[in-house]
Amino acid sequence: MSEKIGSVAVVGGGIGGMQAALDLADSGMKVYLVESKPGIGGVMSMLDKTFPTNDCAMCTMAPRLVEIARHKDIEVISHSDIEKIEGKPGKLKLTLKTKARFIDVEKCTGCGSCTENCPVRNIVQPIPLEEKEKVELLPEIKERVFDIVRKHSHKKGPLMPILQEVSEYLKYFPEDVLKYISQETGYPLAHICRIATFYSGFSLKPIGKYIINVCLGTACYVRGSEKLLERFSDVLEIGQDETTPDMLFTIKSVRCIGCCGLSPVATIGDDVYGKLQARDIPGIIKKYKEKEKE
Repeated sequence: MSEKIGSVAVVGGGIGGMQAALDLADSGMKVYLVESKPGIGGVMSMLDKTFPTNDCAMCTMAPRLVEIARHKDIEVISHSDIEKIEGKPGKLKLTLKTKARFIDVEKCTGCGSCTENCPVRNIVQPIPLEEKEKVELLPEIKERVFDIVRKHSHKKGPLMPILQEVSEYLKYFPEDVLKYISQETGYPLAHICRIATFYSGFSLKPIGKYIINVCLGTACYVRGSEKLLERFSDVLEIGQDETTPDMLFTIKSVRCIGCCGLSPVATIGDDVYGKLQARDIPGIIKKYKEKEKE
């Protein structure tokens, strides 16, 4: 590795290795962060939320990623394995084997073009549909959904914009609509369903006109946001992820709205309610109900 006295190698670029590298570098050591995968982050980069607070995993990891990238005393050596360790404690020498990347790392801008054009990467592509019964949509939505699909089908990577517009139009994905999108684009239905169920902004069930999002992130949670969620449920007589019979309200929880200084926070559509108290909720709901009568 290096004969420089005072240098240290941290093996593993997970959240623990990242924090260890930062602590050591801040103490004046030169740090080499060695990771076998192409990038650091480890298992946490694959998680959505973390126990026990259900905080966003990326919110926890992102500040460390930025700090590591900026720190003058941290050098990340990724896509590398340790082949040999020689020497004695206090004076060790590591021999690394860095895997081929087939790109010039110094010139990489992270544009992703190499991934799109990689001849061996298993990227999901549209496939010819087998002969089978055609999916027919209800007449009242057929024309609009057809227009959305036709608008994007000639573009590269049309699936996400199609799903976004259909979701905005219908507010959820009926089963026959997903089958229709698969039929018209050639993408496997299983692949479309993975996307439709991954993003919290999409829903497979009908949702209300007003989406109530109660933040359960750490800052809001410690200030009683869980009680707000219960109060919304009591007032509307529905549970979390349920919709009122009149299709006006749907209650959901989120892990961070980005308004920690106003905690506890809830949003209804585009309206943000900061420093919210349970006693305010009946009046807020009444306001939206009266708005619908106008």
